[in-house]
Amino acid sequence: MSYADGLLSTGERITYRNKQHPFVFIWGARYAILALIVAIVALLLGGNLSTEGIGGSARTVLGWITLILFVGGIAVAIWTGLRYINQEYVLTNRRVIQVEGVLNRNSTDSSLEKINDAVLSQSVFGRMFDFGDLTVLTASEAGIDKMHMLRQPIAFKKAMLDAKHEAEVDMERAGWQPSPPIRDTAPAVAAVAATAGAPPAGAPPAGAAPGPTAAAPAPPPAPRVDPDEVTRTLANLADLRDRGAITPEEYEHKKADLLSRL
Repeated sequence: MSYADGLLSTGERITYRNKQHPFVFIWGARYAILALIVAIVALLLGGNLSTEGIGGSARTVLGWITLILFVGGIAVAIWTGLRYINQEYVLTNRRVIQVEGVLNRNSTDSSLEKINDAVLSQSVFGRMFDFGDLTVLTASEAGIDKMHMLRQPIAFKKAMLDAKHEAEVDMERAGWQPSPPIRDTAPAVAAVAATAGAPPAGAPPAGAAPGPTAAAPAPPPAPRVDPDEVTRTLANLADLRDRGAITPEEYEHKKADLLSRL
């Protein structure tokens, strides 16, 4: 199990995994590769020198240079390989996660509902070998900013936008509306009418004979809903609450409203 699997919350599942292109490893290990090449050249030169006199001393120096370059190059190449293996981009049904680091692990994520757009940049060389830079534009300052030299970036962008669409559909099915509830305007209308000196709505005109007061019509009862539909809606709302799309107070308010209709 990778490090990203341990970061998943309840009900969250991974839908796509991706990594940087292998050219990232080659470019990061370029100095290690150069050191190994120089070590091989120094080894060949030292083997052709004499073991006595100045030739022997030069052969000893080249031997130490070969050893240092070889060991250092191997160590740098191994460390670069571990960094490449441990860095990955994971797409779930709720967010995009970036994991990096070897000994000290670092994870950055962006919620799908906060992603506004994704800008893909591919050079001619990148189109030939199928890699590119994917910049994620989000509504928050913190989060994944740029995926450098991403492997198969077009497929990853499509999968991310599809997952964002599915998350928005789930929010609509849960009955969640981001707009605030409509406030009751009757008290405000009555206050404006009283200030202007006009009688409130429903009051008899001035000078009219008093008569029996008509009872105010009772508000229509809330429509009854299916208990199974309420259960599914509450489960979707709980899922939105767990990933931070709605606040616990909004969840409790919606829950009380649904339960009152049973």
